[in-house]
Amino acid sequence: MKLSALIPGAACALLLLWSCGAGHNHETGHDHDGHHTEAVSDHEGEDPHDHEEAHGHGGEAGHSDEIVIAPEKAEAAGIVAEAIAPGNFSGVIKTGGQILPALGDEKNIAAPTDGIVSFSGNLFEGTNVKKGQAMFSILSENIQDGNRLGKAKVAYETAKAEYERAAGLVDSQIVSQKEFIRIKEAYENARMAYEALKPNADGTGVQIESPFDGSIRDIFVSEGDFVATGTPLACVTQDRTLILKADVSQRHFAQLQNITSANFATQYDETAHNLKELGGKLLATGQSSKESAYYIPVTFEFRNNGDIIPGSFAEVWLLTRTRNNVLSVPVSALTEEQGLYFVYLKLDGSCYKKQEVKLGESDGIRTEIVSGLKPGDNVVTKGAYNVKLASASNAIPAHTHNH
Repeated sequence: MKLSALIPGAACALLLLWSCGAGHNHETGHDHDGHHTEAVSDHEGEDPHDHEEAHGHGGEAGHSDEIVIAPEKAEAAGIVAEAIAPGNFSGVIKTGGQILPALGDEKNIAAPTDGIVSFSGNLFEGTNVKKGQAMFSILSENIQDGNRLGKAKVAYETAKAEYERAAGLVDSQIVSQKEFIRIKEAYENARMAYEALKPNADGTGVQIESPFDGSIRDIFVSEGDFVATGTPLACVTQDRTLILKADVSQRHFAQLQNITSANFATQYDETAHNLKELGGKLLATGQSSKESAYYIPVTFEFRNNGDIIPGSFAEVWLLTRTRNNVLSVPVSALTEEQGLYFVYLKLDGSCYKKQEVKLGESDGIRTEIVSGLKPGDNVVTKGAYNVKLASASNAIPAHTHNH
């Protein structure tokens, strides 16, 4: 009776204990679920690609020495890159020289008679002229010796009349053959003297014309100057062919026989010209120097492309024997900072990198690279300065390029 009364009480205690334990476990499970939800919410709405970009493509960090320029901006800035490869490169003797007019391509115009100079229109140095174009008149009617043109005309007309009269009498032997020859000679001399003094348009003076199509290089007189016969008035040049005269130091004498061509750049144009592209050829190599001179002349002839001024001084790179398998870049690819030289490598469509290089010889157009580059490197050959500006602007975006 007493045992049966205890059983229901124990059952109630066990039931109460189980309920309490179950309730505790459920609460603990709820707390764990709540913590997990909170952790997920920290990344809720975040673009997984952005998360990956923060660590670079594939989780790598970006390179801080890279320069990013959008392709459309690079194109607008004229940035061009090309893969470099070993090739032929000539030995170089660097020196100075001068551009001179070729023989026969310029002519001095001289006064054919004494008189006062009068310009035929507006003439200045550099003015283009045509063959036969009137340039000056020499007026002599008001000078002491009188009108030279008028005197020559009178002498010519007199001699002509005498000749024509004698020609009609020589057959009838009224004028001897010997006398006729004398009269004819006097007539021819008077005719040549008069025709040499070409009258100007109004007949008041002697007209002086351009000998060929070209331009006026120099004018030696002014309007109203008195000149004597033979006085230079102007120099007209065609400038179709020019001479490059390079002065080579005597220490390079042993290499003179190896010179094949040259590149040159004038002071007013930094772009170097290649003589072969201008149809140039080597004319002569001096075998000795002038007395008290330290330099030996080397002379080339080339076609003027219209941009080269005779008389200008030039920086000259004389080209000698060719070397093979030389890595070089255009001069335009190089930039200089505090005595060090750099090029810019294009890594991909929008990424560039600054690369230090060691230089060898330069021919004015290309420069030998001794170290710092390898065949196949994609080097910026045009617009390198614009890439340098982009690097110096410190406006380089966080790039996540992989290599």
